[in-house]
Amino acid sequence: MTYTMHVAGLERQLPLCKVADNLYIGAFIIFGDAELTVACAKHLLDRIPADSYDYMLTAEAKSIPLIHEMARQTGAKHYFIARKGPKVYMTDPIHVTVRSITTLHQQTLYLGREDCDLIRGKRILLVDDVISTGESLHAMEELVAQAGGTVTGRAAILAEGDALKREDLIYLAPLPVFNADGTIKK
Repeated sequence: MTYTMHVAGLERQLPLCKVADNLYIGAFIIFGDAELTVACAKHLLDRIPADSYDYMLTAEAKSIPLIHEMARQTGAKHYFIARKGPKVYMTDPIHVTVRSITTLHQQTLYLGREDCDLIRGKRILLVDDVISTGESLHAMEELVAQAGGTVTGRAAILAEGDALKREDLIYLAPLPVFNADGTIKK
């Protein structure tokens, strides 16, 4: 089963993936899809005031191509990635725990002290590919707060489920959730 998605002027077929017996989601993956990544970055940036943030932050891993392309298109020299595990090169990392709809277990996101020092006192735009429950956004918000920065915006390619009700989220298109038979949940 697939769902036909239209976003940023492009069409893609999303395979439907089981989350629970009565809940399926459309698998929206930008990895390897340069055309989609470039178009989505451009369309998102068109909706975000350029003077509303100093840096962008995303969580590892699916939205890394998006944030990279957004930085390239804006000429940003630096962006941040909250990593799923501490790395040996991270000095004194901070961390928060998160459980997103596509993760089967809890994860911890980390930022190293060097990134935190750059974030301190700065305005941060949070970027993700798909926002659903908002748990990943919340974890990134917590990291920014711990680092001493201020979240000034939240942007995603798609919003699904409860995220569609958020007034603080800039997104390009809605993504429905599905029943086991492939019909859209009401």
